Amino acid sequence: MKAIVQTPEPVLRKIATPVQPSAINSKFIQGLLADMSEAIAREEDAVAIAAPQLGESVRIFVVSKRVNKKFESDLVFINPEIIRIGKNKATMQEGCLSVRWKYGDVKRSTTATVRALNADGNEFVMNGRGLLAQIFQHETDHLNGILFIDTAKNIEDIPPAK
Repeated sequence: MKAIVQTPEPVLRKIATPVQPSAINSKFIQGLLADMSEAIAREEDAVAIAAPQLGESVRIFVVSKRVNKKFESDLVFINPEIIRIGKNKATMQEGCLSVRWKYGDVKRSTTATVRALNADGNEFVMNGRGLLAQIFQHETDHLNGILFIDTAKNIEDIPPAK
């Protein structure tokens, strides 16, 4: 069980390295995907996680199946690239598993389209709106060494109720 890395850990500020398609079926990448899904399942408020949050500077994020009842399992995005972003923006509250219990308002596009490889190495394109579009942008930021606290307004500590 890998611990979720906390800021100011340097890996969170690195631009993550692309995954070679030939490496997707490797024990390392498949193990990392399993660790990422396990980390999401362990944190009841988690909606997604990026590989750097588990200390691995590779371009992968995983979206929890709890984001949408239509998702049968967690969604894997390897070498994700936002290929289209909507003009309409909204300010949404965000938090982060690597900046625990801090929350702030971040302005993001309300729609986003991502192209990526799945856990089998097959390319796919997915459109997101609302929370899913926000996740695409937040997790892609992680892969580029950017944390939500870099742009958030009204940041506050909201620890869990005991």
